[in-house]
Amino acid sequence: MLAFYTRRFAAVEINFTYYRLPAARTMAAIARKAPRLSYAVKLTGDITHEGKLTEELAGDYRRGVEPMAEAGVLGCLLAQFPWRFKYTPAAMEFLKKIAGYLGDLSVVAEFRNDSWVNDDAFERLSEMKVGFCNVDEPGLKGLLPATAAATSDVGYFRFHGRNAKKWWRHEQAAERYDYLYPRKELEEWLPRIKEVAAKAEKTYVFMNNHPLGQAVTNAEMMMDLLGVALEPPGDAALF
Repeated sequence: MLAFYTRRFAAVEINFTYYRLPAARTMAAIARKAPRLSYAVKLTGDITHEGKLTEELAGDYRRGVEPMAEAGVLGCLLAQFPWRFKYTPAAMEFLKKIAGYLGDLSVVAEFRNDSWVNDDAFERLSEMKVGFCNVDEPGLKGLLPATAAATSDVGYFRFHGRNAKKWWRHEQAAERYDYLYPRKELEEWLPRIKEVAAKAEKTYVFMNNHPLGQAVTNAEMMMDLLGVALEPPGDAALF
């Protein structure tokens, strides 16, 4: 499946590392199977959601992703924080520790609380060289508005869908992301993506509206809108 994916897309987010620490052997195997891809690897939830940040834990995580960094395919690390993680001095210190423990690995932070959308936060993130994840999500109070922020050399966008009805009230978390973007809604983001891409060395655009496979449809739609063409590898890459 991973080899087939490389025929259509150039980057992928790795999500299983949110639930457990990455093993160096596993990450090396993934990189060997699909060396054309650029990988955005999510930080473990023990750090971002439980606040269990120690130098030892960060070191274990870093050693797990090291094979990808050595192979030149590690794009960045994604630190996805919950809504309760608000912009405060303590939160900034927490981010500073994360960036410090992970050394020269690129870190992008995704926030769900709109308190992070202010010039002071952007300036401090830039000082720490921590990227800002621009998101599209329902226009509900307290969630992030549309932004075009670039606070490091990595630009980042995540499209979660606009399923307002299921965002806070759902039986399963995946229901929140059950949404198919019409072309017009994606077009709204083109100026913002181009603005960030002009500032950053590399820019990622990922779809997280995934329950029924809508992410694939919308990712290809966005590639078409941006004029991004991916030359597929030869058939040998499938085996």
